[in-house]
Amino acid sequence: MKICDLHTHSNNSFDADNSVDEMCLSAINKGLSVLAITDHCEAPMLGCEPDDEYGDFSKSIPSSVSDTMRAKEKYSQKIKLLCGIELGEPMYDAKCTEKALSFGDYDFILASVHNLRNMPDFYFIDFSKADIDKILKLYFDELAETAEFEHFDSLAHLTYPLRYIKEKTDSVPNLADYQEKIDTIYKILIKNNKALEINTSGLYKGFGSVLPDEIQIKRFKELGGKYITIGSDSHSSDTVGSGIKEGIRIAQKCGFSHYTIYEKRTPYLIEI
Repeated sequence: MKICDLHTHSNNSFDADNSVDEMCLSAINKGLSVLAITDHCEAPMLGCEPDDEYGDFSKSIPSSVSDTMRAKEKYSQKIKLLCGIELGEPMYDAKCTEKALSFGDYDFILASVHNLRNMPDFYFIDFSKADIDKILKLYFDELAETAEFEHFDSLAHLTYPLRYIKEKTDSVPNLADYQEKIDTIYKILIKNNKALEINTSGLYKGFGSVLPDEIQIKRFKELGGKYITIGSDSHSSDTVGSGIKEGIRIAQKCGFSHYTIYEKRTPYLIEI
């Protein structure tokens, strides 16, 4: 079985620990075939002054690209390394998004939404006091808009807010209440030949399932989904590749015979 991890963060991300070299060596030691470095770039923040939390994306992303390209050559006989980016909130500021896309010749672009417009990252919200229903409805609407964005390959962690809803409330909302909105996202991805990510971070961070879960992955397949990527969302070398084998098993269980990697923005199917 080829193990390919298409969502990892080096220390060029504000919240990650290890260098690109350290991430690569961990992946090689664990027998991975493909690794993508997808450092964070919250697109709207490119229009702001650098702050203490996020740093300066106009410096960190070129650094990520440079480090990845050097490592790609250095480890070419041991692993296929892909130059990627996790592009957060690409629909919030078109000029900032265009700038983010200009920083590198990416193999792979993840699109994600970590916060609603004019609100903090879901990580910082006290969901024990928040209107969860309202937030999730707005979130899935934002994801539907993001799914229409042309310049990405896979939509990351579709159920991202659930990580923190469970952490703060010890419960998870029933997604059946939002299925119509979620189906709209899937239909847009399918129409535009985009992938859905199976994010395995929930398997090793205490959430208890991949993000989204099996029910949602199966639904994506039922609606005609073709492309699935699998990523650990690792922020340290210790967790590179974590949960990928289980993610592959889940993809197969949900009806997929292949999962997908991207090289020069071109999808390649990996047989399960």
